[in-house]
Amino acid sequence: MLLEKERKQIVTFGKKLVNSNLTTGTGGNLSIFNRRKNLIAISASGIDYFDTTVDDVVVVDLNGKIHQSKLKPSSELNFHIALYRRRNDINSVVHTHSVYATTLACLEWELPAVHYLVGFAGKKVPVAPYATFGTQELADNISNTIKNYNAVLLANHGLIATGNNLLEAFTTAEEIELVARIYYQSKSIGNPVIISEEQMESVIKKFDTYRKGQNSKITAEVEKKSKYNYNTFIRKQAFTPSCNSTKRMGKGTPDRDR
Repeated sequence: MLLEKERKQIVTFGKKLVNSNLTTGTGGNLSIFNRRKNLIAISASGIDYFDTTVDDVVVVDLNGKIHQSKLKPSSELNFHIALYRRRNDINSVVHTHSVYATTLACLEWELPAVHYLVGFAGKKVPVAPYATFGTQELADNISNTIKNYNAVLLANHGLIATGNNLLEAFTTAEEIELVARIYYQSKSIGNPVIISEEQMESVIKKFDTYRKGQNSKITAEVEKKSKYNYNTFIRKQAFTPSCNSTKRMGKGTPDRDR
Protein backbone atom coordinates (compact mmCIF):
# COMPACT_ATOMS: atom_id res chain seq x y z
CA MET A 1 0.00 0.00 0.00
CA LEU A 2 1.33 3.43 -0.96
CA LEU A 3 1.91 5.87 1.94
CA GLU A 4 0.35 3.51 4.48
CA LYS A 5 1.67 5.41 7.51
CA GLU A 6 0.48 8.75 6.14
CA ARG A 7 -2.96 7.36 5.27
CA LYS A 8 -3.37 5.99 8.79
CA GLN A 9 -2.60 9.44 10.15
CA ILE A 10 -5.23 11.02 7.89
CA VAL A 11 -7.86 8.58 9.20
CA THR A 12 -6.94 9.23 12.84
CA PHE A 13 -6.72 13.01 12.58
CA GLY A 14 -9.89 13.22 10.50
CA LYS A 15 -11.82 11.89 13.49
CA LYS A 16 -9.90 14.22 15.77
CA LEU A 17 -10.87 17.15 13.54
CA VAL A 18 -14.53 16.54 14.39
CA ASN A 19 -13.92 15.52 18.02
CA SER A 20 -12.09 18.82 18.59
CA ASN A 21 -14.97 20.84 17.11
CA LEU A 22 -12.81 22.18 14.30
CA THR A 23 -15.40 21.13 11.71
CA THR A 24 -18.68 19.24 11.38
CA GLY A 25 -19.89 16.43 9.16
CA THR A 26 -17.72 16.11 6.08
CA GLY A 27 -16.39 19.68 6.13
CA GLY A 28 -12.71 20.53 5.91
CA ASN A 29 -9.85 18.37 4.66
CA LEU A 30 -6.30 17.35 5.51
CA SER A 31 -3.23 16.01 3.75
CA ILE A 32 0.38 14.90 4.17
CA PHE A 33 3.10 15.29 1.54
CA ASN A 34 5.85 12.67 1.38
CA ARG A 35 8.60 14.63 -0.36
CA ARG A 36 10.86 11.63 -0.77
CA LYS A 37 8.21 9.77 -2.78
CA ASN A 38 6.71 12.99 -4.19
CA LEU A 39 3.21 11.80 -3.27
CA ILE A 40 0.36 13.27 -1.24
CA ALA A 41 -2.06 11.41 1.03
CA ILE A 42 -5.29 13.44 1.19
CA SER A 43 -8.76 12.93 2.63
CA ALA A 44 -11.40 11.80 0.16
CA SER A 45 -14.27 13.95 -1.06
CA GLY A 46 -17.64 13.82 0.69
CA ILE A 47 -17.07 10.95 3.15
CA ASP A 48 -17.76 11.17 6.87
CA TYR A 49 -14.50 11.03 8.82
CA PHE A 50 -15.84 8.27 11.05
CA ASP A 51 -16.60 6.10 8.02
CA THR A 52 -13.23 6.70 6.37
CA THR A 53 -10.84 3.76 6.12
CA VAL A 54 -7.16 3.71 5.21
CA ASP A 55 -8.10 2.49 1.71
CA ASP A 56 -10.39 5.51 1.28
CA VAL A 57 -7.55 8.01 1.71
CA VAL A 58 -6.45 9.13 -1.75
CA VAL A 59 -2.83 9.14 -2.93
CA VAL A 60 -2.03 11.71 -5.63
CA ASP A 61 1.04 13.38 -7.09
CA LEU A 62 1.75 17.09 -7.50
CA ASN A 63 -0.03 17.06 -10.85
CA GLY A 64 -3.21 15.77 -9.24
CA LYS A 65 -2.94 12.30 -10.77
CA ILE A 66 -4.49 9.60 -8.56
CA HIS A 67 -2.06 6.78 -7.76
CA GLN A 68 -4.19 4.81 -5.32
CA SER A 69 -7.85 4.80 -4.15
CA LYS A 70 -11.14 4.35 -5.96
CA LEU A 71 -12.41 7.62 -4.51
CA LYS A 72 -12.00 11.24 -5.52
CA PRO A 73 -9.58 13.41 -3.55
CA SER A 74 -10.85 16.43 -1.64
CA SER A 75 -12.24 19.09 -3.94
CA GLU A 76 -9.68 21.44 -2.35
CA LEU A 77 -6.74 19.44 -3.73
CA ASN A 78 -5.63 22.51 -5.71
CA PHE A 79 -4.63 24.54 -2.68
CA HIS A 80 -2.92 21.58 -0.99
CA ILE A 81 -0.75 21.15 -4.09
CA ALA A 82 -0.16 24.91 -4.31
CA LEU A 83 1.09 25.05 -0.72
CA TYR A 84 3.44 22.08 -1.15
CA ARG A 85 4.85 23.70 -4.28
CA ARG A 86 5.12 27.08 -2.58
CA ARG A 87 7.17 26.10 0.47
CA ASN A 88 9.55 23.24 1.18
CA ASP A 89 8.91 23.41 4.93
CA ILE A 90 5.22 22.56 4.52
CA ASN A 91 4.60 18.82 4.65
CA SER A 92 1.05 18.82 5.97
CA VAL A 93 -2.08 20.94 5.54
CA VAL A 94 -5.22 21.04 7.70
CA HIS A 95 -8.31 22.96 6.57
CA THR A 96 -11.05 23.64 9.14
CA HIS A 97 -14.38 25.41 9.50
CA SER A 98 -13.87 26.16 13.19
CA VAL A 99 -16.41 28.68 14.47
CA TYR A 100 -14.32 31.60 15.72
CA ALA A 101 -11.64 31.51 13.04
CA THR A 102 -14.36 31.33 10.40
CA THR A 103 -16.21 34.20 12.07
CA LEU A 104 -13.13 36.41 11.69
CA ALA A 105 -12.75 35.19 8.11
CA CYS A 106 -16.33 36.24 7.35
CA LEU A 107 -15.54 39.69 8.73
CA GLU A 108 -12.26 39.70 6.75
CA TRP A 109 -10.44 40.51 9.98
CA GLU A 110 -6.80 39.52 10.25
CA LEU A 111 -6.01 37.84 13.55
CA PRO A 112 -3.40 40.00 15.32
CA ALA A 113 -1.12 39.01 18.18
CA VAL A 114 -3.74 39.43 20.89
CA HIS A 115 -2.22 36.37 22.59
CA TYR A 116 1.27 34.94 22.18
CA LEU A 117 -0.18 31.63 20.94
CA VAL A 118 -0.76 33.31 17.58
CA GLY A 119 2.97 32.62 17.22
CA PHE A 120 2.08 29.12 16.05
CA ALA A 121 1.12 30.86 12.80
CA GLY A 122 3.51 33.80 12.89
CA LYS A 123 3.15 37.40 14.00
CA LYS A 124 -0.49 37.36 12.86
CA VAL A 125 -2.87 35.35 10.70
CA PRO A 126 -3.62 37.10 7.37
CA VAL A 127 -6.79 36.76 5.28
CA ALA A 128 -6.79 35.38 1.74
CA PRO A 129 -9.35 37.01 -0.61
CA TYR A 130 -12.55 35.08 -1.26
CA ALA A 131 -12.89 32.68 -4.19
CA THR A 132 -15.20 29.72 -4.77
CA PHE A 133 -14.04 26.57 -3.01
CA GLY A 134 -12.18 24.05 -5.13
CA THR A 135 -11.06 26.60 -7.71
CA GLN A 136 -7.55 27.42 -8.87
CA GLU A 137 -8.34 31.05 -8.02
CA LEU A 138 -8.71 30.12 -4.36
CA ALA A 139 -5.47 28.13 -4.48
CA ASP A 140 -3.68 31.13 -6.00
CA ASN A 141 -5.13 33.50 -3.38
CA ILE A 142 -3.92 31.25 -0.57
CA SER A 143 -0.48 30.75 -2.13
CA ASN A 144 -0.04 34.51 -2.56
CA THR A 145 -1.16 35.24 1.01
CA ILE A 146 0.66 32.63 3.08
CA LYS A 147 4.22 33.97 2.60
CA ASN A 148 6.06 32.80 5.76
CA TYR A 149 2.94 32.31 7.88
CA ASN A 150 1.80 28.89 9.07
CA ALA A 151 -1.90 29.71 8.90
CA VAL A 152 -4.25 31.72 6.70
CA LEU A 153 -7.88 32.73 7.13
CA LEU A 154 -9.98 32.21 4.00
CA ALA A 155 -12.48 35.03 3.53
CA ASN A 156 -16.07 33.81 4.06
CA HIS A 157 -14.81 30.25 4.31
CA GLY A 158 -12.52 28.98 7.08
CA LEU A 159 -8.93 28.41 8.15
CA ILE A 160 -5.85 26.68 6.74
CA ALA A 161 -3.03 25.58 9.04
CA THR A 162 0.27 24.11 7.86
CA GLY A 163 3.16 22.29 9.47
CA ASN A 164 6.20 20.12 9.05
CA ASN A 165 3.98 17.18 9.99
CA LEU A 166 0.29 16.53 10.56
CA LEU A 167 0.42 16.87 14.34
CA GLU A 168 2.10 20.27 13.99
CA ALA A 169 -0.47 21.50 11.45
CA PHE A 170 -3.35 20.21 13.56
CA THR A 171 -1.97 21.84 16.72
CA THR A 172 -1.67 25.14 14.87
CA ALA A 173 -5.31 24.88 13.79
CA GLU A 174 -6.36 24.27 17.41
CA GLU A 175 -4.31 27.13 18.83
CA ILE A 176 -5.43 29.62 16.18
CA GLU A 177 -9.06 28.75 16.88
CA LEU A 178 -8.43 29.48 20.57
CA VAL A 179 -6.78 32.83 19.82
CA ALA A 180 -9.59 33.72 17.39
CA ARG A 181 -12.09 33.13 20.17
CA ILE A 182 -10.07 35.26 22.60
CA TYR A 183 -9.84 38.06 20.04
CA TYR A 184 -13.54 37.97 19.18
CA GLN A 185 -14.57 38.02 22.85
CA SER A 186 -12.10 40.71 23.86
CA LYS A 187 -13.24 42.91 20.94
CA SER A 188 -16.81 42.61 22.21
CA ILE A 189 -15.74 44.10 25.56
CA GLY A 190 -13.18 46.71 24.56
CA ASN A 191 -9.98 47.26 22.61
CA PRO A 192 -7.57 44.35 23.12
CA VAL A 193 -3.89 45.16 23.60
CA ILE A 194 -1.78 43.73 20.78
CA ILE A 195 1.67 42.25 21.39
CA SER A 196 4.38 44.16 19.52
CA GLU A 197 6.26 42.70 16.54
CA GLU A 198 9.49 42.76 18.53
CA GLN A 199 7.89 40.79 21.36
CA MET A 200 6.40 38.32 18.87
CA GLU A 201 9.82 37.74 17.30
CA SER A 202 11.00 36.49 20.68
CA VAL A 203 7.93 34.24 20.99
CA ILE A 204 8.42 32.76 17.51
CA LYS A 205 12.08 31.94 18.24
CA LYS A 206 11.01 30.07 21.36
CA PHE A 207 8.31 28.25 19.40
CA ASP A 208 10.80 27.23 16.70
CA THR A 209 13.11 25.72 19.32
CA TYR A 210 10.17 23.95 20.97
CA ARG A 211 8.93 22.55 17.64
CA LYS A 212 12.33 21.13 16.73
CA GLY A 213 12.51 19.29 20.04
CA GLN A 214 8.94 18.06 19.81
CA ASN A 215 9.31 16.91 16.20
CA SER A 216 12.39 14.87 17.04
CA LYS A 217 10.61 13.30 20.00
CA ILE A 218 7.44 12.59 18.01
CA THR A 219 9.37 11.08 15.09
CA ALA A 220 11.28 8.75 17.41
CA GLU A 221 8.11 7.73 19.26
CA VAL A 222 6.10 7.18 16.09
CA GLU A 223 8.83 5.03 14.54
CA LYS A 224 8.98 2.96 17.73
CA LYS A 225 5.22 2.65 18.17
CA SER A 226 4.39 2.09 14.51
CA LYS A 227 6.08 -1.29 14.65
CA TYR A 228 3.00 -2.61 16.42
CA ASN A 229 0.25 0.02 16.44
CA TYR A 230 0.63 3.59 15.23
CA ASN A 231 -2.99 4.49 16.03
CA THR A 232 -2.58 3.56 19.70
CA PHE A 233 0.14 6.19 20.05
CA ILE A 234 -1.60 9.00 18.23
CA ARG A 235 -5.00 8.30 19.82
CA LYS A 236 -3.57 9.27 23.20
CA GLN A 237 -3.51 12.85 21.96
CA ALA A 238 -7.13 12.91 20.80
CA PHE A 239 -9.85 14.70 22.75
CA THR A 240 -12.86 12.95 24.24
CA PRO A 241 -15.49 12.67 21.48
CA SER A 242 -17.96 15.54 21.41
CA CYS A 243 -21.62 15.32 20.54
CA ASN A 244 -20.62 15.92 16.90
CA SER A 245 -18.81 12.59 16.80
CA THR A 246 -22.04 10.67 17.32
CA LYS A 247 -23.46 11.93 14.04
CA ARG A 248 -22.98 9.79 10.99
CA MET A 249 -23.66 11.34 7.63
CA GLY A 250 -22.52 8.30 5.67
CA LYS A 251 -21.00 7.91 2.26
CA GLY A 252 -22.54 9.87 -0.54
CA THR A 253 -22.89 13.04 1.53
CA PRO A 254 -22.67 16.27 -0.54
CA ASP A 255 -19.10 17.48 -0.94
CA ARG A 256 -19.10 20.59 1.31
CA ASP A 257 -15.55 21.41 0.13
CA ARG A 258 -14.10 18.02 1.09
